[in-house]
Amino acid sequence: MDISEYIDLCLVKRGKISHAELARRTEQKPQVLYEKLKNKTFKLSELEKIAKAINATLDVRFLDNDTKEPLI
Repeated sequence: MDISEYIDLCLVKRGKISHAELARRTEQKPQVLYEKLKNKTFKLSELEKIAKAINATLDVRFLDNDTKEPLI
């Protein structure tokens, strides 16, 4: 699953929030959000804004490829 699919699943889980509504909540034009979703090009700061917009916490971790455990 890529980041765009993950965001879409979160939007559904949060009550079927539309891309247009997410763009409004993150203070960007819908076209800009659509391009980021299409190209999967998000900065960490943008993901933090999305998390805030859907009342969630962003959790970024590095996992060991062999054990799948967090490195830290």
